[in-house]
Amino acid sequence: MGEVRHFDPEVQGPLRGIRVLDLSRLMAGNMLSLQLGDFGADVVKVEPPAGDPLRDWKDEGHSFFWKTYGRNKRSITLDLRRGSAMDALWKLVETADVFIENYRPGTLEKMGLAPEALLEANPDLIIVRISGFGQTGPYAHLPGFGTIVEAMSGFADRTGFPDREPVLPPLALADMIAGIYGASATMTALLARERGLARGQVIDLSLLEPMYSVLGPEAAIFSQTGKVKQRVGSASNTASPRNVYRCADGKYLALSGSTPGVARRIFEIIGRPDMNADPRFATNSDRVKNRALVDEAVGAWFAQRRSEEALAVTREAGATVGPVYDIADIMVDAHYREREIIVEAEDEDFGALAMHNIVPRLSATPGVWRRPAPAQGEHGREILAEVGLDAEAIAAALALEPAQ
Repeated sequence: MGEVRHFDPEVQGPLRGIRVLDLSRLMAGNMLSLQLGDFGADVVKVEPPAGDPLRDWKDEGHSFFWKTYGRNKRSITLDLRRGSAMDALWKLVETADVFIENYRPGTLEKMGLAPEALLEANPDLIIVRISGFGQTGPYAHLPGFGTIVEAMSGFADRTGFPDREPVLPPLALADMIAGIYGASATMTALLARERGLARGQVIDLSLLEPMYSVLGPEAAIFSQTGKVKQRVGSASNTASPRNVYRCADGKYLALSGSTPGVARRIFEIIGRPDMNADPRFATNSDRVKNRALVDEAVGAWFAQRRSEEALAVTREAGATVGPVYDIADIMVDAHYREREIIVEAEDEDFGALAMHNIVPRLSATPGVWRRPAPAQGEHGREILAEVGLDAEAIAAALALEPAQ
């Protein structure tokens, strides 16, 4: 993984000068603000007294999620039920470029932080409102957890095998996708502001719509054919051969023959050139229709060979194939090492901690390693001093006793 990344709060990234107030909790907002923080924005995590719940997502007692997705951010703890804390937040709003929240729709308004009020205080503010189903519509009031969205988007219904239950992803997929969409939308809004096309504006970012958008032309297919695609395990409704195949040593390889040329090469590799002349496999649509026969032939070939041999033979012949990795495989893979896809960053608990590198890679304005994930409230005093609060006001704003 190369040399350890050392954090330097003085290093400047291309988003220097952009201040982000992140009031969100858990994954989508943290993923969004991570993208901005990794490229130099000053991300201020505004946490409640209990802290961002992401801190409690622990493995073996350690907050690896927070250490990874909290990097390049500062933290302040504000109990927004207190008038002094709310006053401090308004001072922060006046100096901010971006405001991120993921309260249930209507909550921000009840807190006195409606977008209209925020924009009156700071007309140039970009407000990102994250919710499960959007700020409007029949489901707007429902809790916005990614699990529900992954089910209602159609994703789970497409995942798994036809004779088994639908499968949810074992990770916060809807949140991650929404976070990346949100970062793109935020940068678009900032660019529009810079070009004088708009001042501040509100970004209505649901988890549902980004999740649905990556599923392909489902609506077009259904509206024109009336057909609902069925679960096919690791196969595909749109290309064949395409699956994971078990080798003689018990390891799996993933193979895709999405183009006619690659499909022909695969049939030649497995010793079945006759399939190239068979009308049942003449086109991709024919192969998809007869997917079971294709998988039977391809799977039989892989089952007779160890994974290393099968991988070498198929790659040399120009097939698109790769091993199914777990994290142990990833950590020793030469490509991962050379590209530094995973790096080690300095960490006060472990000395160095492995995490994903900053992505994507920009040649002239790369991302920066400014700060490790902060302790809760670590930067409260300095953040409020920067916006002009005196010592007495800072002490009042940061007090954590219950609201009166």
